[in-house]
Amino acid sequence: MKRPTLSLVGDRILKNTNHKSRFNDKRIFSYFLSLRFHFFLHHLSSIMLPSHSPEVQSQTKPPQTLNFVRTHVSSHPCLWLFITFLLIQILVISFTHNPPPCFPDRTAAVSATTSAAECASGRVYVYDLPSIFNRDILLHNCSDLDPWNWQCGIAANHGYGGPAAELRRILPENLSKAWYRTNQFALELIFHHRILNHKCRTLEPESATSFYIPFYAGLAVGKYLWMNDTSKRDWHCKMMLEWVQKQRYWKRSNGSDHFMAIGRITWDFRRLTDPGKIWGSTFLNMPAMKEVTRFIIEKAPGDVRDVSVPYPTGFHPKTKEILKEWQNFARGYNRSSLFTFIGATRGWVNHDFRGLLLNYCYSEPGSCRVVDCAAAPCPTDSSVILEALLGSEFCLQPRGDSFTRRSVFDCMVAGSVPVFFWKRTAYDQYEGFLPGEPESYSVYIHHEEVRNETSLIKEVLMKYSKEEIRKKREKVIETIPRIIYGIMTNEGLTNFKDAFDVAVDGVLERIKEEKDWSQTNKKD
Repeated sequence: MKRPTLSLVGDRILKNTNHKSRFNDKRIFSYFLSLRFHFFLHHLSSIMLPSHSPEVQSQTKPPQTLNFVRTHVSSHPCLWLFITFLLIQILVISFTHNPPPCFPDRTAAVSATTSAAECASGRVYVYDLPSIFNRDILLHNCSDLDPWNWQCGIAANHGYGGPAAELRRILPENLSKAWYRTNQFALELIFHHRILNHKCRTLEPESATSFYIPFYAGLAVGKYLWMNDTSKRDWHCKMMLEWVQKQRYWKRSNGSDHFMAIGRITWDFRRLTDPGKIWGSTFLNMPAMKEVTRFIIEKAPGDVRDVSVPYPTGFHPKTKEILKEWQNFARGYNRSSLFTFIGATRGWVNHDFRGLLLNYCYSEPGSCRVVDCAAAPCPTDSSVILEALLGSEFCLQPRGDSFTRRSVFDCMVAGSVPVFFWKRTAYDQYEGFLPGEPESYSVYIHHEEVRNETSLIKEVLMKYSKEEIRKKREKVIETIPRIIYGIMTNEGLTNFKDAFDVAVDGVLERIKEEKDWSQTNKKD
C-alpha cells in the first residue's frame, strides 16, 4: 500500500464540553471571595472587640465568629445589615461569573445523531487548554477595529467582529447584514468556535482520530513582535507545547494526528538562531511542532505541515440562500472602472512597488479607481474598499508586507478579477481553495515588466474582451464559497461548504489515511 503524502491536504482541501472545568472556575472564584469575606470578618472583629478581650490578646486561639455575631448584632444593626447585603452580592457574583461571551463556548452542543458515513474520516477531539493559551491573550476591552491597535476587534463575536453598519449605504439591507468588521488576524478564534460545533467533534478522546489544539499562537506572539525581548515571543509557545506533550494522546502519535490554526503568516514563527535575524518566534522551528499540521494564512514553500487557508474577510453569510443572493449581486453589479488599486505606499521599502502602482493609477483617472489608504479610512470603513472593488472589472494585487495579503480575498468576494505580479501571492498558496488553473480566474503580469513600463498594465487588461472578462468573473464568483467563513445558524451549522469545511475535511481525511497506512504496514 502506497504511503499517503501530505500533498493530499491540498488536493482534498480541492466541545470538548468540560462542565467540570467551568464548575471549577466558579468554585475557585467563590472560594476566593468567601476567603476575602472571612478575612474581612476577622479584621472587623479585632476592631470592634475591646483591647483586653481574650480574643485579641490570644495569638493562637481563632476568633469565635458566631459568638461574635450574636454578641454584637444587636449593638451594631446598620453595620450588620451592610455585611448581609455584601454577602448577597458576593454570592450573586460567584454564581454568575462566566467567560466573556465573545470567547468560544465550551458548552457548545455536540451532535449525537451524526452518522458514521458523515464522519468517514473519523472524529475530532478539541483540547480544553488552560485559558492562558487562548482566552486570556485576547484584548477584551477593545471590541471594534482600531487602525492604531491591530489586536482590536478580534475578540468580538467569536472573531467575526461587529456588524459592518457602514455598508448599508451601498448594499441592500438583507445583504449588508452578512457583512462584519472582521480583523484579518482573527482566524484562530473563528476556527476555535467552528471546531467546537463541528458535526464530527467528540467528547471522548479515545474515540477520536484527530486532535485540535486551540492555541492562539498568532495573538500570543503578535503582542511582542515589535519588542526586542525574543523570550517573550516564545514563552506561550513553549509552555503550550510542554502542556500538550504531557497528554497521553499526544504521546501515542508524537503530534502527527494533531492540528491547529494560526492567524499570522508563517514567517512570524520561524526565527532563526542567526543573531542578525531576530524577527518573530521560533514556534514552528521547535522540534515538537515538526509533525503538527497548521492552518495558516501564508505558508512556507516546501513545509508540508503548513496548510495555507484564506484570510478572513468581512463577508460571513449564515445560509446558502444569502450566499447565492450575494453572488448574483456581485455578478450583476455595474462596473464602471477597468481596474482599481487599494493600498498605501511603503516609504521605508526600497523601490516600493505599491507606490509605483499608486502613482500610475493617479495618472489614469479614466481607467483606474484609486483608494489611497494613507488618506482614506480603509481599516475602519469597509465601504470605501468594497465600493471600489464592486465598481471595477479588475483589482491590482501586489504583494503585501509579505507575499500574500487579505485584499486578494476582499477583491474576489466582490467579484473583481485579481491581477497578480508575484506568483507566490496566490498561485503557490491556497491549494484547493483557489481554482487550479490560474488563468481561469486571474491575470498575471511580472512585476519587473511593470517596473520597466507601468502603462503595460492598462495595455494588458484592455486586450481582454467583455466575454473573456465575464468568464473570469464567473470563475471568481464560483470560488467565493471556498474562500469565506460562514457564520453558524442557531442550529449550529452552515448549510453550505465554506473555507473552514474545505480545510478541516481535507486534514481529517489525510490524518485517517496516514493512520490506515501505518496500521497496514504494522500487520505486514
